[in-house]
Amino acid sequence: MAGVIEQMIWPRLKRLGAEPKAVFGIGLDRRAQELETAKEILREVFATSAAEVDEMIRLRLEDRGLL
Repeated sequence: MAGVIEQMIWPRLKRLGAEPKAVFGIGLDRRAQELETAKEILREVFATSAAEVDEMIRLRLEDRGLL
């Protein structure tokens, strides 16, 4: 979701002379940002809590044998 939000906000920030890293660069790499975005989408789509989303992901990884 950060990527979507960044695309919506960046034109405003650009006019102000801000750097996108100053707002969204909190030390997370791209994969971590994508994971957080996916978690936010799952929370919204399934109307669940963050803990339930983490549990869904954990169960999915177990099913695939990745945990």
